[in-house]
Amino acid sequence: MTGPPPGLRIAVTGSTGLLGTAVVAALRASGQRVTRLVRRAPAGQDEVGWDPRAPSGGIAPGALDGLNAVIHLAGAGVAGHRWTPAYQEEIRASRVLGTRALAGALAAAGPPPAVLLAGSAIGWYGDTGGREVDESAPSGDGFLADVVREWEAAAQPARQAGIRVVHMRTGIVLTRQGGVLARMLPLFRLGLGSRLGSGRQVTSWIALADYLGAVQFLLARADLAGPVNLTAPHPVSNAEFTAALAAALNRPALLTVPAPALRLALGGVTSDLLSSARVLPRRLAEAGYRFRFPDLPAALAAELAAPPAA
Repeated sequence: MTGPPPGLRIAVTGSTGLLGTAVVAALRASGQRVTRLVRRAPAGQDEVGWDPRAPSGGIAPGALDGLNAVIHLAGAGVAGHRWTPAYQEEIRASRVLGTRALAGALAAAGPPPAVLLAGSAIGWYGDTGGREVDESAPSGDGFLADVVREWEAAAQPARQAGIRVVHMRTGIVLTRQGGVLARMLPLFRLGLGSRLGSGRQVTSWIALADYLGAVQFLLARADLAGPVNLTAPHPVSNAEFTAALAAALNRPALLTVPAPALRLALGGVTSDLLSSARVLPRRLAEAGYRFRFPDLPAALAAELAAPPAA
């Protein structure tokens, strides 16, 4: 079995975001009963209001009782913003405070859910210079590594309550609906695709189909807890990524964006674009997860050929 049985009660935070929207749709398609945690007044019986900055999430008593699982994806976007000091604090607070509040609320639920799949990121590893790392590697250096350490530690109240906590350390998720790939496509379609910096930095990615498959897999595997890398087994250099995307679109990609120009234009976000970490999904592989798209060319071809989302 690659996923849980139908009929589970599963709550999802961040359900209106890029990944949350896809996760909710996939869960409902597989027969799960999804409750969305929203930061506004609930609009129906399938919604629960919460405030990530409030103690215990500001969640009404009893609202989370009887859940089978929770998938926590809420947090301020990392890319698409200049990393001013104020926005860096927003990135940190939205993850750490929200996770701490949710974990406390789940610990107090009667009974608490069996599992919390908590969003995390491969930023944990920092810039490894392209060296292979898996879940056994220690935390690296830098802003994102610091954030991820605090983010994962904030789930401690859930662990103490006996909830199985999985930290989904996610790489770049490939989807036309948003994120890195969506931002790259317009320029690449015009033949203006560019290698970033030296092009040697390693990109650890995962197809959206495999991200959703891994979420369902982790819900079902009661033996898996702690950090799990959600990355494809074959990371690529930025130059390889650029060439593969250009080939998938049958366009040239002959330009280079120098690293100093990226730093000037984007601020701290360049750490997401120029750092190099070859992150391998060891625990998923050892547990028997079978990737639909382990290689980049096939993943890009499938994503570009997929019909637009409804």
